[in-house]
Amino acid sequence: MNIEPIDLREIEKHASNIYEAIVIASKRSRLINDENKIEYNALLSTIPESANDDDAEEFENPAQLKISLEFDKREKPHIQALKEFLDGKIEYKYKK
Repeated sequence: MNIEPIDLREIEKHASNIYEAIVIASKRSRLINDENKIEYNALLSTIPESANDDDAEEFENPAQLKISLEFDKREKPHIQALKEFLDGKIEYKYKK
């Protein structure tokens, strides 16, 4: 896994301060994570249950494993949210 540094001055260009940017990105990250959970659960619900009655954890369903590996390869929600924030794709406003 590569670690990519982000210049804090670049983040401050898009928000009035760094803490505001963190809150905005974290809220978007939670939304992305919730969307991923819904998609993951929807895909899992399409997989037929096995006829195996024992609840052994060693049993591996290849279809479920494939879906899990696909989701593992995706970018993490916090990285996606930060990229969206830096690209100006996130709109935010203050509550009055």
